[in-house]
Amino acid sequence: MTRVLNSGQRMPDSGDVRAAVIFLHGYGANGADLLGIGDVLAEHMPDTLFLAPDAPEQTVMSPMGLQWFPIPWIDGSSEEDAAAGLRRAAEDLNAYLDGVMVDYDLLPEQVILFGFSQGTMMSLHVAPRREDPVAGVVAFSGRLLEPELLPDEVQSRMPVLLVHGDADDVVPVQSLPAAAEGLEKAGFTDIFAHIMKGTAHGIAPDGLQVALAFMRKQLGME
Repeated sequence: MTRVLNSGQRMPDSGDVRAAVIFLHGYGANGADLLGIGDVLAEHMPDTLFLAPDAPEQTVMSPMGLQWFPIPWIDGSSEEDAAAGLRRAAEDLNAYLDGVMVDYDLLPEQVILFGFSQGTMMSLHVAPRREDPVAGVVAFSGRLLEPELLPDEVQSRMPVLLVHGDADDVVPVQSLPAAAEGLEKAGFTDIFAHIMKGTAHGIAPDGLQVALAFMRKQLGME
């Protein structure tokens, strides 16, 4: 049984929904943590709906923090619990994405997934396993989970932008080339990368600028 994801939203400045960017937040945060990025992007993407669902579970570390699934090296959970949590969260997110497309009459090619940290892990896990490719995935400061399974489980391939800070002490920057390699082995050909110099575990202005250009291109806004 899927869990309903509560979602914050920022409607398009034009009032006309022709695309959607869905922010997927990191471990211990919530949707509101990323939704403000929509305020920065909105003037450059005036027909775009920005959505930011909350992850479905509370973290064991804080009753205020949310998680998509447990992370063993942070919360002491087992690898089995983490894997089961990832599967449940993937079902939740797929149901959410299906609902967004129905509610706003959008096609997959009008939707971008924009992940940060654990939200990137969700984006890179869920998007390739969906039947129809979304317009693209923006993947900040995360990693590709279970790369060895992806070649057999991939159903759709979309352009992916990988962005990482070279001073990230939470998810090492080496996760970026590792993710690119895993995607390439699964047949992805449109993989783009940007390293944010001097940036820790976060989203720097230069990274956001690259992400904006990528999203505008993938949504046909150029």
